[in-house]
Amino acid sequence: MANTYTQLHIQLVFAVKGRASLIQNSWKDELYKYITGIVQKHHHKMLQINGMPDHIHIFIGYNPNQTIPDLVETIKSDSSHFIKRRGFCPQKFNWQGGYGAFSYARSQVKAVVKYVANQEAHHHKKSFQEEYLLMLQKFEVDYKEDYLFDFLEIHSW
Repeated sequence: MANTYTQLHIQLVFAVKGRASLIQNSWKDELYKYITGIVQKHHHKMLQINGMPDHIHIFIGYNPNQTIPDLVETIKSDSSHFIKRRGFCPQKFNWQGGYGAFSYARSQVKAVVKYVANQEAHHHKKSFQEEYLLMLQKFEVDYKEDYLFDFLEIHSW
């Protein structure tokens, strides 16, 4: 639409199904490049991408012409197929259902880029479960524990 201007910054966070540590250092950069291509193809701007073997953070300049659920679904499905086609993971790879989406002001962009870039150091101090719960609390997101990511450490199988 003519004369429409936006400046939206969104951090997306989601986990590997079952929180399995399947994303390996040997191929994570290729995965991140592939996801960056998906983001850019849909006219969003990749600001930073990084993660751990069991989850990913994607920080973007968001184009509201695509809904966040559609973007996340596209990233998840296309990247899962990419991982399978490339034979990166000997096990079946899937992303877990659900995701977190958190918005930031322009003044916070540098700090969030740094935070996402430094995931490895950050997770020496805090687990993904602790990190995610703190994000939900910080952003005052109402949640039900039954519907949070399926954290493996709370299962008793």
